Amino acid sequence: MMPQARMPEAGLAPIQEAEAEADYPITRHGGGEEIVARRGDRAITRGEFLRDAAALAARLPAQKYILNLCTERYHFMVGFAAALCRGQISLLPPSDAPGVLKAVAADYSDLYALTDTPAAALPFPVLAYPDEPDGSSVSKVPAIPGAQPALILFTSGSTGRPAPVPKSWGVLVRSAQAAGARLRLSPGTILIGTVPHQHSYGLESTILLGLQHGLAVAAGGLLYPADIRAAIAAAPRPRVLVTTPVHLQALLAEPEDLPAADLILSATAPLAASLAEHAEARFGAKLIEIYGCTEAGQVATRRSARDTAWHCLDGLTLTARDGGTWASGAAVEGTALLQDVIEPMGAQKFHLIGRSADLVDVAGKRASLGHLNHQLLSIPGVQDAVFIMPEARERRVARLAALAVAPTLRPKEILAALRQLIDPAFLPRPLMLVDKLPRNALGKLPREALLNLLRARGKA
Repeated sequence: MMPQARMPEAGLAPIQEAEAEADYPITRHGGGEEIVARRGDRAITRGEFLRDAAALAARLPAQKYILNLCTERYHFMVGFAAALCRGQISLLPPSDAPGVLKAVAADYSDLYALTDTPAAALPFPVLAYPDEPDGSSVSKVPAIPGAQPALILFTSGSTGRPAPVPKSWGVLVRSAQAAGARLRLSPGTILIGTVPHQHSYGLESTILLGLQHGLAVAAGGLLYPADIRAAIAAAPRPRVLVTTPVHLQALLAEPEDLPAADLILSATAPLAASLAEHAEARFGAKLIEIYGCTEAGQVATRRSARDTAWHCLDGLTLTARDGGTWASGAAVEGTALLQDVIEPMGAQKFHLIGRSADLVDVAGKRASLGHLNHQLLSIPGVQDAVFIMPEARERRVARLAALAVAPTLRPKEILAALRQLIDPAFLPRPLMLVDKLPRNALGKLPREALLNLLRARGKA
């Protein structure tokens, strides 16, 4: 099934005229037998992928928005391609929690969901992914207008309520092309992702990178270190691990030998140079960290074990104005304000100072929450930890709080160690010990979840 005509969408940034004239193929795999995905030992070819996408597109209801809840990465790929062919916009909220989905349904009424697992009662129609897609062979690769609205991502909610971020098909393609040009991956390379494909990083660095550079995507979802090790070992080389600092820490904590990789990609949170060095040694592969955000997509890369500076992707420009840093270029929808403090080092290079929202002022002294978190995590016995600044109430001045996972330590011991590392003005009051932090699938800590923990103890 070929794509519908261009469909304008309120909220999308203006598209350049040259881009509006361009069409981009759904996949750039060169022949019908090239491998698009692998499910265990089974290779799924381009011909099968196009057949499955066309068959599913014919079944999709005639609605404007699709909520792609498929848990298997290949099913998600097929659903995403089918929606593009029908001119439908994929909604990718930060989680599938009932409250989040209810809020999405309230904002986007012409909505249905696609799912490959039994779903609880949802406030919108649900289409089950077919067990056996029944369709005829397709030889021609659908080309989608670059100006066509493709999806709406949502910010993670780490600093507040998730906000919608629309993306056109052309912007998604050009971002994937820029990333692939930087990484120089050979066609046929297998992408093994530990990150959710509904998140911007997982979408860009597995689904889109694979489709736009002739790579193969590991179909399954991976949750536990043993599953990840097995998936890497079973995949033919060359193979790339697409992961996060939290997942890397879990893998490196295991005593078992790790199978060799040919490249490691990491994003979603700052990566310590020591962790990058450890990962490179254990996997025998170079680790490339990706800096980006939902609003701007992929912005820059660095080899974290050797370099502190970030190098912008080709075609992307950073501009300082109005007290912030803005990203623009063919791979960005209009211009996007970065939520970080940037120190430029020329036109295409910069140092990352920290999140703008992370800067806190206590008694006239300033520090970043990222720096404070790093110091707290450096204390032996602290397994996980985070600082948070609660909201001020009435006349009460807000004080920094911290949550820590440290089974062998008492709060006074942690505070005594912390007093040697940071200014006393930033010591947390309170410091609460918890069994675990409410990290999401990407390892991020939504602010509201942290505040709920504090409220439960009467500390917020």
